[in-house]
This record gives sequence, structure tokens and C-alpha cells, in this order.
Amino acid sequence: MRAPIFGRSAVFRPDETRKRWLLDAGIVVAVAAVLKLLLHLYAGRNYGYFVDELYYLALAGAGKVLLTGLIARELGGRRFAQGLAALSILVAPGFLAIDNWLSMNAFEPLFWMGSAFVLIRIIKTGNQKFWLWFGLLAGMGLENKYSMAIFGFAIMAGLLVTPERRFFRTPWIWIAGLLAFVLFLPNLLWNIQHHFPFLELQANIRRSGRNTDLPAMAFLGEEILSMLPLSAPIWLAGLWYFFFHRQGKPFRVFGWAWLITAGLIVTLNPRVYYLYPAFPILLAAGSVMWESWRARPRWKWIMPAYITLIVVLAAVLAPAAVPVLPVETYVRYAISTHLQQPRIETRRLGPLPQLYADQFGWEEMVATVARAYHSLPPDVQVRTAIFGQNYGQAGAVDLFGSKYGLPKAISGHQSYYLWGPRGYMGESIIVMGDREEVLEKLFAVVEKVARVDHPYSMPDQHFDVFYCRGLKGSLNEFWPNVKKWQ
Repeated sequence: MRAPIFGRSAVFRPDETRKRWLLDAGIVVAVAAVLKLLLHLYAGRNYGYFVDELYYLALAGAGKVLLTGLIARELGGRRFAQGLAALSILVAPGFLAIDNWLSMNAFEPLFWMGSAFVLIRIIKTGNQKFWLWFGLLAGMGLENKYSMAIFGFAIMAGLLVTPERRFFRTPWIWIAGLLAFVLFLPNLLWNIQHHFPFLELQANIRRSGRNTDLPAMAFLGEEILSMLPLSAPIWLAGLWYFFFHRQGKPFRVFGWAWLITAGLIVTLNPRVYYLYPAFPILLAAGSVMWESWRARPRWKWIMPAYITLIVVLAAVLAPAAVPVLPVETYVRYAISTHLQQPRIETRRLGPLPQLYADQFGWEEMVATVARAYHSLPPDVQVRTAIFGQNYGQAGAVDLFGSKYGLPKAISGHQSYYLWGPRGYMGESIIVMGDREEVLEKLFAVVEKVARVDHPYSMPDQHFDVFYCRGLKGSLNEFWPNVKKWQ
């Protein structure tokens, strides 16, 4: 087995060294993580649940800050590098945005970064048993989001084109792959059983033109904006570190992995945030490069000025990424600055961007549905289903419904379709957001009973509520017609 490449500093540090780190650079990184946490706790009071939270129901953001600082440390960075890496994650508008609500996107970078951290330890120590941790994180990451497969493939490809291909001659990397597969196997079997709904979803999204189409250069521009424009020299320096710097040469696998990941994601023409998890490793490496440049006399005044500019620009852009401003104040801010979030879908917008608008109107919608539901006689209520057009509507009823005395909702959207009609027969249904002329073809009686409108919600969440009786046929037989996998 190859000896550790950095001598004593490459192995796990003794307790005294760890204590010094906690009292020195560790404090800087921890402060950045706490600031990240406090920012999201403060912002969370202004708006409501995001639409995807209603389906999946942000501490993960603080974990990103800590882990990025630790990666910078493992790459050879001292206090300045670790602090700059942590700051870069703290102020990145893209991470401020995705960490603002509970979804798999908030946790995805932790699995990518955790896997990268383990691989750094393998390279530095030569301890191949650490591959077991890599396999564990990769398997958990696949359960969280399938894009972990892209990063995993990119890492394996990066190993093959670097001297670290020697790892494939040991059993541990193969055992790690088997471990990841076993952890992912229940998910794979579920996909096989249901004919790979994820692939069906992606095909339907492409066919519908729902996602904003971004050419490669426009996509890159959105990434630069999402990571903060002034941080671009840091992550670009990270690429330089991995490919051209002597200290970064042992870790060149990460340079190749980033390029391969970016190439695959751009080719797939996805949403702008799909590449976000690949940036922390570059920001950590770039911070190490900047620390080495900081020692040059001409850079002594540049560094404080540069960091000050980063903080100022981040403060200016923050309201566009995380809801730190009350909604009325934000609307004035957006009008005066012309700063908006990147468009991820082609849906029509109201006064707020989608990531903010989708946090409004859900409980008000449930309260409206509850009034219609409780206007029915008690013996009819127990036979009345509440049908939502999407998982946001159905999820809102499931979350807030108990407060208003409502049963669980049914829907044909994504996994709600698999959960079926919950025993309802179709004799009495409250339907949210359909067209009256369509419903009249399906039911004996259709009555408009309410209207859902919220000034700040997405325009497509302004809709009529109908009470329908006498479905022309069995709901179980009709159920395949409500499937909406997009």
C-alpha cells in the first residue's frame, strides 16, 4: 500500500492539534455556520411553506458551511482559507435559496461533499477501508436524490484518468460500490415495480416544456450569479488548484469530476440548481489558492477589500435569494433593483418570483376548502373526498387539514396517484382547480362553491372550488385517468 503522501500531517491529527484548530480556524468556520443558521431562522418567519415542503414533509445549510471549511482544511488550508471557504458558502445566493425550505436539494450537497471529504482522506492516508464510508454516503445520497449517480460516476471517471486509478486494484472500492447498491436496492425495486416513474417524470417535463431552456453559456452565467459573481475567482482558482498547482496534484480527481459533472448536467439541460452541489469542493480548493496568494506583498490590501466587496454584494443580493424582507418590502426592493431569481420554470408569475410565490396561500386555500366541506351534512362529509390537482394542493390539505377537521386529500399527481383514492367511491367530491365544463362530463351534479385567491401566490394557484356529486362510474375504475406524472 502506498505511504501517506503528506507525511505526518496526512494522518488523523492528535487531540492537541484538533484543540488548536477548534480555538483558531474552527471558530471562524463555526461562526459562519451559526450566521447561516440564524439567517434562515430569521427569514423563515416572513413567508410560509414552500410547495415542495408540502410534498416532502434548514439546518442542512449550516452543515454545508462547516463541511466546506473542513474540506479546505484537509486540502492544506489554514485559518484564512477555511474562513474564506465558509464565507463563500454562507453568501452564495443559490445556497441561500435552496436552504430556505425543506427538500432533498438542501441535503444533496452534504452527500456530495461528505463523499469528497472521505476521498480526500483516502488519498492522504492511503487507508482504503474509508471506502466503506464513501459507499454509505453514496447509497444514502442516492436515496435522497438520483443525481448522486452523476457525481459518483464523475468521481469514478476522475479516478480512471489520474494515478488514483490504483484504487480499483483494491477490494474496498468494490465493496463500497456493493454497499451503495444494497442501500439503493429498495428504491430500485420500487422503480422497477412502478415502471420507473422518475424517467417518466423527466420525459413528461421535457415534453411539456415546463423547464426554462438555457443554452450552455446562459446556464454558466446563472451558475456564476447563483454562487455570487465575486466568488467566481475563488471557484475558478479551485479548478486551477486541482489541475495545475503542485499541492493540488494528488487531488486532481476532483477537477476532472467537476468538469464531467458540469458537462453531463449541461447536456441534460436541467434546472440551474442541479450543479450547485459541485461548487463547494471548488470553493474550498480555491480558498487554499487565495491563501497562498495572500502572502504576496501586493495582495495584502487586496484581500480585505475583496472580502468586503463580497460581503457588501451578498447583502445587496440576499433579499432576492432568501426572504429576509417582509413581502411588501421585497416587492419594492425588486422593482427598484430589478434583481430577480433565476427562472426555473415557464409558469406565469405574479408580483413574486416562483420560489417566493409558492410559499403563499396554502393554509388560506385549506380554510376555503374546509368551509365548503363543513357546509355539507355530517353523513355526507364522511363520504366526501377532497381532490387536489397537484401535490401542493393535496399536501396542504394533509398538513393543515387536521386543524380544520378535514380528511386526507387524494390526487393523481406523482406519488399521490400511487396512493390511490383512499377508499372513496366518487359519490361526493370537492375538486380544487378544474374547469366546470370538464367536470360536468364526469359528474351528475357540479356546483361552484368557492374561489381561491391570494395576492402573492402563483397565478395558477388562483382557482375555483367545485362540489361534485355522482361520478359517472366507479372512482377505482376512473383512477387511471387522473394520473399526472409531471
